[in-house]
Amino acid sequence: MASNTGNGQSQEPISNLEYDFVTVLHNKAEAVKAYDTYIKDAQEVGSQPCVELFQKLRQSDIEQAKEIRHHLQEVLQHGKM
Repeated sequence: MASNTGNGQSQEPISNLEYDFVTVLHNKAEAVKAYDTYIKDAQEVGSQPCVELFQKLRQSDIEQAKEIRHHLQEVLQHGKM
């Protein structure tokens, strides 16, 4: 947990909120990467419904990552949303 100096400035190099968004963004990026493998696996066994589901999930994570990135940029610039 970041502590404040009394003037609103954290003594930590990164705030809890910044850390949270960086962590979530990292997890989303790892998920997107993993879906590439899952899609390939489903293609290899000829399971088009699974391919389509993994592609849909991958796209959803990409969209979520974009939103998370936007929030992170705001937090980095302003300290909050």
